Amino acid sequence: MKKILITGSNGLLGQKLVDLLKTDENVELIATARGQNRLPYSDGYTFAQMDITVEDEVSKVIAEHTPDVVINTAAMTNVDQCESDKDNCWAQNVKAVEYLIDACKANNAFLLHLSTDFIFDGNSGPYKEEDEANPISFYGWSKWAGEKLLLHSDIKWAIARTVLVYGIAHDMSRSNIILWVKKSLEDGKNINVVTDQWRTPTLAEDLAKGCALIADKEAEGIFNISGEDLLNPYQMAQMTANFFDLDKSLINEADASTFSQPAKRPPKTGFDISKAKSVLGYQPKSFEEGIAILAEQIRK
Repeated sequence: MKKILITGSNGLLGQKLVDLLKTDENVELIATARGQNRLPYSDGYTFAQMDITVEDEVSKVIAEHTPDVVINTAAMTNVDQCESDKDNCWAQNVKAVEYLIDACKANNAFLLHLSTDFIFDGNSGPYKEEDEANPISFYGWSKWAGEKLLLHSDIKWAIARTVLVYGIAHDMSRSNIILWVKKSLEDGKNINVVTDQWRTPTLAEDLAKGCALIADKEAEGIFNISGEDLLNPYQMAQMTANFFDLDKSLINEADASTFSQPAKRPPKTGFDISKAKSVLGYQPKSFEEGIAILAEQIRK
């Protein structure tokens, strides 16, 4: 029996990990989040409140539950917000990682930390695990700083880097490109979608599976866990319109310069996931399959 503690269990990835692991009889699951538990069920796991930015809380909760593995999905991920609220971003994405490392060390736990393609400048994607980081936003810098804490720590660790995660949360609290395109076109709205940013979009369920594979094997090191299709948002919008049989003429091509956003975005990231496939047996869905899964979830 492996004890796994998840941070950020109210978030999209946190929810998908609880969905996946609560039915695994080889896993004893502890879900933690900053506020009240927002999951729609209470079977199959224990819930504890834990704010990762409060050092005492982190050490107390982890000492109390003594997990074998901690999966840190909690972070400040709004890229523009990180630019305008740097202190909060640093507290959640860097200081909190320090506290988790200390608590994992004290309890001899393996720490799996989530990171991002935004640690790269986007000039030469898709990227392999060993490619050199060069962030161009404060969010990217904070996530890179968090990674470096692990690289220089003396605990057992893994980093799962991911790209443009999409999925549906239980409370529908987050939109994503598929839902946004579907709703806009159904409402007859013209939308401008960028053609000059490239990503390998990641289905939240796939990311959860990748994290579970790392946790199960306690596989150390850095792993790229993303989708495989290198697409720009305009192509994603076209594929969404095709799937739902909506009017594609409402989708207009745009470039990133037409949008004023506080944080710079890397133009072309995306990941080479061959390491995750060979070491972990990770196999993601295609973007088209991802759209079909979301369509099914919306219908429920």
